Amino acid sequence: VLVGRHDRAAANATADLLAKTNEQRVAYLESFGWEVETAPVETQSIVIPRQFPAVYEEYNKIQKDQGFDLEDYGGLEATRYTYKVLNYPDYNGDVFADLIIYKNCIIAADIHSITLDGFIHGVEFPEQ
Repeated sequence: VLVGRHDRAAANATADLLAKTNEQRVAYLESFGWEVETAPVETQSIVIPRQFPAVYEEYNKIQKDQGFDLEDYGGLEATRYTYKVLNYPDYNGDVFADLIIYKNCIIAADIHSITLDGFIHGVEFPEQ
């Protein structure tokens, strides 16, 4: 189920974000205002760790701020889809969106750059 901006927090909290198809995944990112290349640049199987190292704790804090929680998926295999973002404001480097999917539902999402002094944040479009 894809939802509008006003219902996002409730939907995230129930993990009711269906992402079985590429079209659903792209539509989810577009619902936040992101323009992305329609084909993922990478699709990778990952295992969510049972115990989080510090970097995963930080990443999960971003997820909890969006209504997700990866602790519920420790030890499970998920799929990470990475999309190139085309409209990140006031930034000239490459920016990507990651969606982590478990059983066809979004369980984590982020926007990030890959430069040494890069950034990572949730999927809300930045205020300008």
